[in-house]
Amino acid sequence: MAALIRRIISTAKAPAAIGPYSQAVLVDRTMYISGQLGMDPASGQLVEGGVQAQTRQALVNMGEILKAAGCGYENVVKTTVLLADMNDFTTVNDVYKQFFNTNYPARAAYQVAALPRGGLVEIEAVAVLGPLSSAP
Repeated sequence: MAALIRRIISTAKAPAAIGPYSQAVLVDRTMYISGQLGMDPASGQLVEGGVQAQTRQALVNMGEILKAAGCGYENVVKTTVLLADMNDFTTVNDVYKQFFNTNYPARAAYQVAALPRGGLVEIEAVAVLGPLSSAP
């Protein structure tokens, strides 16, 4: 069996990892994107404006990582949304659907006890590189 190649995906246009992990790891055509907080890549601080602004920034950060691997939001097949407060679910969805508007990825959403840096939302994803077509 041929060995699969693992490639680390990294971009300065998304926040640097705040621990011993990579922004994303690509194995064959599958990319695993680490959880993205609503952090400004330049300052390393959470953006102001509450869960709506943090969700938007987390998804923008994810988009930069996707671009670094040569793909986009349409390549995302699964996301996991971690919320500091499940009452923010609808607000997060309102922002989320601006980035994922057709052929929605599979998704799970959980309320957690706390997120790094006091974040209100964190979103991780799995994407598949290359052209994808939808079956009828």
